[in-house]
Amino acid sequence: MKDKNMLGATQRKLKEMEVEFIDLKTLDLKGKLHSLILPAGMLDDKLLVNGVGFDASSYGFARPEKSDMVMVPDLETLFIDPFRARKTAAFMAGIHLTDRERTRFSEDPRFVAAKAEAALVKSKIGTRALFGPEFEFFIFKEAEFGVGEEGSYYYLKMDDDAKRNQYHAGSPEDEHVDFKNEAVAILQQLGIEIKYHHHEVAVNQHEIETKFTTLLNTADQSVIIKYVLFNLARQHDLFVTFMPKPFFGKAGNGWHVHQYVMNRGANVFLKKGNYANFSDIGLHYLSGLLFHSGSLSALSNPSTNSYKRLVRGFEAPVSAIFATSNRNAAIRIPAYVDESETRLEYRPGDASANPYLFLSAMLLSGIDGVFKNLSPEKFNFGPFDGAIPDPKVFKNKIKLLPADLAEALECLEKDNEYLKYGGVFDDALIQQWLKIKRAEIEEISRIPHPKEFESYFNF
Repeated sequence: MKDKNMLGATQRKLKEMEVEFIDLKTLDLKGKLHSLILPAGMLDDKLLVNGVGFDASSYGFARPEKSDMVMVPDLETLFIDPFRARKTAAFMAGIHLTDRERTRFSEDPRFVAAKAEAALVKSKIGTRALFGPEFEFFIFKEAEFGVGEEGSYYYLKMDDDAKRNQYHAGSPEDEHVDFKNEAVAILQQLGIEIKYHHHEVAVNQHEIETKFTTLLNTADQSVIIKYVLFNLARQHDLFVTFMPKPFFGKAGNGWHVHQYVMNRGANVFLKKGNYANFSDIGLHYLSGLLFHSGSLSALSNPSTNSYKRLVRGFEAPVSAIFATSNRNAAIRIPAYVDESETRLEYRPGDASANPYLFLSAMLLSGIDGVFKNLSPEKFNFGPFDGAIPDPKVFKNKIKLLPADLAEALECLEKDNEYLKYGGVFDDALIQQWLKIKRAEIEEISRIPHPKEFESYFNF
């Protein structure tokens, strides 16, 4: 059972703040947010022991004939929802089985993240991994889309002053400074530390970057950041999307993740005097990410739209290589950081990913690289500090990222043992992920595309 003292303190806090409802927030397997809202009086020891039941088959976790599960709030994740008219306290929740012990469900994404953190400690490589993501997203004043029997369409209205390169544009060219300021103010009130925000290079594109925190906290924060931006956009009659490639021929949205590993008080990636001050352990970790980048893509880039972003010419990587300062490499080692935060930035991923699964898979691939002493030289991972080699010229010499989701899933099917270290992922989760994602590919492939009309309508 949960700590009774913590439960009592939480109950007193809710009463003092005159909270009327509690909202249990969870992600389904694909990464969609769900809420179950209860009267605040329901937060008691019974709820923490037994949980509240729900249909797990609707979350993609189980078959309808065996779908009863329960969710239990994590009291440490309490925040007051800034968008509810009636005061509501939100908690991230864990998913449990309905057995007598209320065992944690192995495929619950939050549980996967917690197991990944434990796996790092078990590996003895470090005591904690720290992550600092860059959240790229588009803001639109008008956005329309639909799919039906009589037609499919989408329309996105560009801002009037956003017809050219807008990287770090200021007001009035950046029309949404006040919106982002408001979003950041809300996030900071919720306990999320923000590094900065700015306009990105593409039209209507923006970025918010967070400070470093642990894996589970990073994933929780990503859920809250999306929640805040979507709700705030609704209040302002705007539309926000993290979709990897909404515009043809323009830069897309990545979810670039900076990361390093600490062993108690020391950054294990730091070795002064080495290339980019990167230690051998750091290079092994980095090599693990690149070695497993094919299967990792099935979790870091899990949408068909993801691979419309991963094309040459838009600061999006297509080759499994690393370099210092080079934003076209899959892994960039930033050159401007303080030595204490010597780190790598994994650039292929995007926010269509389930953050708990993506971050966990990255950590596990890095651990595997250290265990196997993988080196950049052996696999021609770099460093490539000059121009990125043309993959066509270096074919069979440089590992390429998957060209589409189907290829990424094939890679995952063949290369997944590293994900099972410490029991973090299991076969059931991997197989369910493959099943769900292949069903997505099949569904999307059957829908006529506007380009097909342009190409074939008058044939």
